[in-house]
Amino acid sequence: MTVTPIDLFASFIHLDQDGQVRAVQPVFDPKRDGWQVMAFHVETDADVHADHWEVHSGADEVVSCLTGGIRLILRPEQPGDEEEEIKLAAGTAAIVPRGRWHRIALDAPGDIMSITLPRGSRLEKRIES
Repeated sequence: MTVTPIDLFASFIHLDQDGQVRAVQPVFDPKRDGWQVMAFHVETDADVHADHWEVHSGADEVVSCLTGGIRLILRPEQPGDEEEEIKLAAGTAAIVPRGRWHRIALDAPGDIMSITLPRGSRLEKRIES
């Protein structure tokens, strides 16, 4: 097997249950089994779908800020509670618990990486209160 560099911003890395690791086209498939590593260059809130909440029912998610700055916002678990906001600077990460609705807001353009099991993931349009 030939070992070659992988452009992380042009591919997703799939970590299959059988131990195989492969680079694939960057398409998020909520029916896919196995872990997925995704890296993105982000310049605007649209690049992080800040107008949507997302949830991953199959596993926790690691959200990491490689460069720039982001805010990880967790939706209240109970009506009337406040959103939780975690500021991530370059070189930091947070673990979003399985089943916890969350979104990302951009503080400064940069690069982010996330790792999760895509199976069962969902997006929901954010409604302004």
